[in-house]
Amino acid sequence: MFINIKESEEGLKKRRLGLNFLPHLRINSVIMDLQNKSGSMMIHMEKNILRKLSKYATIFLIGLSIPFVVQAEENENAQEKVVNFHSESMVELTEKKLPDTVARFVYDSGLDFEYPEAVRGIYLTGNSAGGSRLPQYIDMIKNSDLNSMVIDVKEDNGMLTFRPDEDSPYYERSRNLMSNPREILEKLEEEQIYPIARIVVFKDTQLAQDKPEWSFLDSSGKVWKNNKGESFVNPFVKDVWEYNVGVAKMAAELGFQDIQFDYVRFPEGFERRDKELRYSEGDYVDYEGDNVQKRVQAVTDFVEYAREALKGYDVDVSVDIFGYSATIPEAPGIGQNFTKISENVDVISSMIYPSHWTSYFGIAKPDTEPYKLVQEYVKVENERLGELENPPTSRPWIQDFEAPWLYPSGVPVFQYGKKEVEDQIRALNEAGIKEFLIWNANNRYTEGVDYTPLN
Repeated sequence: MFINIKESEEGLKKRRLGLNFLPHLRINSVIMDLQNKSGSMMIHMEKNILRKLSKYATIFLIGLSIPFVVQAEENENAQEKVVNFHSESMVELTEKKLPDTVARFVYDSGLDFEYPEAVRGIYLTGNSAGGSRLPQYIDMIKNSDLNSMVIDVKEDNGMLTFRPDEDSPYYERSRNLMSNPREILEKLEEEQIYPIARIVVFKDTQLAQDKPEWSFLDSSGKVWKNNKGESFVNPFVKDVWEYNVGVAKMAAELGFQDIQFDYVRFPEGFERRDKELRYSEGDYVDYEGDNVQKRVQAVTDFVEYAREALKGYDVDVSVDIFGYSATIPEAPGIGQNFTKISENVDVISSMIYPSHWTSYFGIAKPDTEPYKLVQEYVKVENERLGELENPPTSRPWIQDFEAPWLYPSGVPVFQYGKKEVEDQIRALNEAGIKEFLIWNANNRYTEGVDYTPLN
């Protein structure tokens, strides 16, 4: 069927619309009712016309935007419809640009934290966060220029510091150190103390014992342990990735604002035993490259996977990394490449404790020269991060503890107090690094430290 247009005399002088683009189709059951203030037009169309109308949708919708009065008349043989236009208007079409990205669902924990002008925080174990000393640490932060807490959610041995539901796959590997983690986070929200969840990833004795196939086995077929009796799970195994990201999602749902992954690496010295131990290489078995590059790729891929998996939770993703990794192309045994990890995180936290360096940067005993050690390190880190198109925030770990293992019997241990902590902060600030975290494994922090950033 053809539709022809018959306009009012005034309209006919100015335009003639030929709507003869429709094919010969019977019009029967579908009704479109087009109305404006003055009148209406009804067109009856058969259902099978819809498939054919899609390519004309733009023309049709433009017509809908023109305000006019329409009457439809049908002639005697029902083969032609005459449409009369009684008014007209001009239409201006403008191009609308769609946004590059479409908004996506983001999990809302129900807690509201503002990101500080610069994170300055301390570390707390699950015991400290869930015990009677928590008010003491809150007072310490509120009465200083600190503003953040890093809290253990998954410990070095692999245990969660709170109890999930009993039917959770994590329940048997958890402890009730924080009986009500949500209540703790609500208190931190009230005080506007920024909460960071520390999750130890591949150092996990509990999971290694429960899932030997996810770990490394010695020649006797038993789970391998280091000289401290600790076991690791295997970064090549993607089930391990999913397991730890599952912990991270629980932390985000509780209300933590930053997920900090620690021990994102193979065991130290792995390059000396990678051919002795038995373990799966998973999807990396046919990886083109030597064993060093294979380990680097697996560790980097985990970080990228975790960040992508957490995009819907509105949290930052950070990774703790050995400070010396920034000074070399990559750490061959443990699989850490500073640049590649930095490209896949929001925050990079180099552990630059002076006690953890051997003679380096021309400093014979770095533990005794905290200012100089940090000063020399940040020169290297700034250069490495400066090479990246989108560098992460630098938030190093600094030292507030002694290292007696470095000193022979009878030799006085170098003490860390107010000056030594402030010296490290000063060295960071002078290099343009405003964020830092302070480590003391026992959560005993030096009193009277001035954490005020340099202007």
